[in-house]
Amino acid sequence: QVQLVESGGGSVQVGESLRLSCKGSGLSFSPYMMGWFRLAPGKEREAVASIDWYGDTTYYADSVRGRFTISRDNSANTVYLQMNSLKPEDTAVYYCARARFNYMSGGTWAGSANYDYWGQGTQVTVSS
Repeated sequence: QVQLVESGGGSVQVGESLRLSCKGSGLSFSPYMMGWFRLAPGKEREAVASIDWYGDTTYYADSVRGRFTISRDNSANTVYLQMNSLKPEDTAVYYCARARFNYMSGGTWAGSANYDYWGQGTQVTVSS
């Protein structure tokens, strides 16, 4: 059974941190890029970050750059999203996804159609 399972979400105050994890089973992370997306009520799904197999190439949405860090542990089939200095506008359901490709450019990484496997999501709520 193919699964991506996110964890680590929760309710925090403004300025606090969370670390999301996404563990895959039944599918290989090699050699694909992995990404994080989020969906907030009343908004469209937003690409948050993506990382290549080696961790050499990372992309971030402008809204999170400098506050969020994506990383991966290939031996554990796990990708992480470290979220610092959280803001109320970061409140959303966060999803991890496996890309269809081992590389995407800065112009294509954010397209959800470029990802083929998705997790069920984990809720992040930031209160002021």
